Amino acid sequence: MCEIVLTSSLNGRITAYEAISGTTVARFTGSQSPRHGLAIVGKANYIAASHISSSATPSGSIHLYNWWSPTVLHQIPVPEPVVPLAATPDGLFVFAGGISGHVYALSIPSGNVINAVPAHNNKPVSCIKISGHQSSLLISGGDDGCIAVMPILGIVADDNQCDFILIRFLAHDGPVTSITCFTRISCPTIMTSSTDSTCKVWSLLDGRKLQTIAFPCAISGVALDPAEVEFYAAGSNGWIYKGILQVGSRKETIQSVAWAGKHEGGGMVSVVMANGGKNLVCGAEDGSVYMWEREKGEVMMVLGKHDILSDVIVGRGMGDGTKLIGRGNTYMGLSAKQVDSMQTEDVLSVTAQDRTRAIHGLQSAIGVYQRLLNLILKSNKHI
Repeated sequence: MCEIVLTSSLNGRITAYEAISGTTVARFTGSQSPRHGLAIVGKANYIAASHISSSATPSGSIHLYNWWSPTVLHQIPVPEPVVPLAATPDGLFVFAGGISGHVYALSIPSGNVINAVPAHNNKPVSCIKISGHQSSLLISGGDDGCIAVMPILGIVADDNQCDFILIRFLAHDGPVTSITCFTRISCPTIMTSSTDSTCKVWSLLDGRKLQTIAFPCAISGVALDPAEVEFYAAGSNGWIYKGILQVGSRKETIQSVAWAGKHEGGGMVSVVMANGGKNLVCGAEDGSVYMWEREKGEVMMVLGKHDILSDVIVGRGMGDGTKLIGRGNTYMGLSAKQVDSMQTEDVLSVTAQDRTRAIHGLQSAIGVYQRLLNLILKSNKHI
């Protein structure tokens, strides 16, 4: 299944590129999506985009798209403007960070708000990530510089007896700009970046800092290589920085971070891995989106140019592989009526399975949640 690069901009356009060839495969309209405002829902059945309306309104919305129509399939209202989004791998839930510091849990595709967690001291939520064994943890960063860790099981179950915040700690002196999760380390571990010109590595069991990497500028995002040894950081000065991680070593601070390359058109907005880690996709403030070859450190191709680039993400194509993305959202060989029928059947199918999948997902997460709590309790006993 091919990888797809998705880009968004504040001018209302979302574009999908084939990661290998750089070919434009789909365009979507109608969403003024901000930083971290894109998410692929489930097995690429939907694209979710937070929408910031130009009109003065206290409410916000999230737009759902499918792959064969350029227009919004479903507009989900939320109580306030939301910016960062994250979706569970099964596609059942989307989490959105509000400007008030609340994190909202919504069921998909209905869009019902299940819960709202005050996570960031009345400061905007700046980024959200899902991590942990079987994707059991929701991690948010805010303009308050804090990281909050929440159990997905408790949030989506709407359990009023549950303490939604497992741990919260001050991570940075400025807003948190990104959260990157390690998957090859047994204990839950993340890397965060900030406008305070640092990246830091943290243990989520106790909020302990494992490593600090200092930079000469603000960092907007980080990409880990598949082996989780090298990292690439997007700098506000236009540089893409490359460094070697030393998680577990006694040396806390790395001073020798080498640069990989510089973009002359302004600061970097995002950097993500593509094509199994062979390439880097970088987005800049001037709207340029281009692909690097990691081994040679050279730009391979320019994917596109946006007026105001807000985000770049990479995901898989169309879910189970039985559906093909048509060029320019034209579903090849099908009439408009057939496409509408498929679209309706797809939504109805997901809706019909929603309850069964939710119950199964919650049951499988109970054991994970209990094991996590036991680890935290054991860790606290040793403090």
